[in-house]
Amino acid sequence: MLIRLSADLPADALAAFPALTCVAQPAHTALVGPVADQEELQGVLHHLNDLGIAIVEVVTIPAETESER
Repeated sequence: MLIRLSADLPADALAAFPALTCVAQPAHTALVGPVADQEELQGVLHHLNDLGIAIVEVVTIPAETESER
């Protein structure tokens, strides 16, 4: 899962998403990592909304199969 944000997330806010990796990009932040299901995704999005962070894009990244490794 990739969640692109319109702002930089401070370290204390990043701590709320331990399974996601922060990838800083010019004028954007991307949180990348596994999201187990819709409930977990909604929780992440709700928390970002509570922080006042605008979500620019949410992209599902297909998992690698063993043959692709």
